[in-house]
Amino acid sequence: MGNVSATRHFGPLDKPAAPAQVILVGAGPGDPELLTLKAARVLAEAQLVLYDNLVSPQVLAMVAPDAQCIYVGKRSSHHSLPQEGIIELMLDFARAGRRVVRLKGGDPYVFGRGGEEAEALAHAGIAFEVIPGISAAQGAAASAGIPLTHRDHAARVVWVTGHLREGCEDGFDLDWPTLARPRQTLVIYMGLAALPVLSERLVDHGLSPLTPAAIIERATLPEQRTLCGTLVGLPALAASEAVRSPALIMVGEVVRLHPLLHAHAQQPLAVSG
Repeated sequence: MGNVSATRHFGPLDKPAAPAQVILVGAGPGDPELLTLKAARVLAEAQLVLYDNLVSPQVLAMVAPDAQCIYVGKRSSHHSLPQEGIIELMLDFARAGRRVVRLKGGDPYVFGRGGEEAEALAHAGIAFEVIPGISAAQGAAASAGIPLTHRDHAARVVWVTGHLREGCEDGFDLDWPTLARPRQTLVIYMGLAALPVLSERLVDHGLSPLTPAAIIERATLPEQRTLCGTLVGLPALAASEAVRSPALIMVGEVVRLHPLLHAHAQQPLAVSG
């Protein structure tokens, strides 16, 4: 057997990657201790941060004190900038030579429109990096004691957005028969305003009205609330308890585990100080 050379021959595509001009950072579900080490380091070194509405004050406190922070968040019926404006601002700063940290709640690629922003950067030829974050669903499940999967209750998880969309027949672009299947956990982002309709549609498509369901409000933060009930009763429960966004909805048999698991897990998960 002949000698094998360890020398690597670089082809035309083997060029060193350009340093990231924009960093899309997942801020996680709220608790700053759930940030990745890399995200915490980037925030501590940041010079310019464009941040969303769902980034908690506790996470923002980790940004370098002398950094320029610009709010570009969106709330229901109130956008500081439309999405196109956010992208244009991000591109303008990057083209001007600024190193931009784009700070997004949860994970940038999970209902955070991070994919659209990465697309725009790629088309503009701007080098970028994505630092993932713990998603709202993962944070809410862990802090509320509701497993996303369980061998006895849920063989799969479906994440959907409950945000109403114009041009759709019933206001939603959703596959209702798939969402109403048994033995799965349904996680609904941005569904609080449309909860009565969501509940009705799921029941109409075969899901039992008595299916366990929960709302987790401000997951992982000290003021977190978890309200459990049934699919048909959840809208009234949310109204009577004046639930506010951010809130995540979970539907499925796994919700039955909340009383046991939350009671034993809440102390280690509590935010200190």
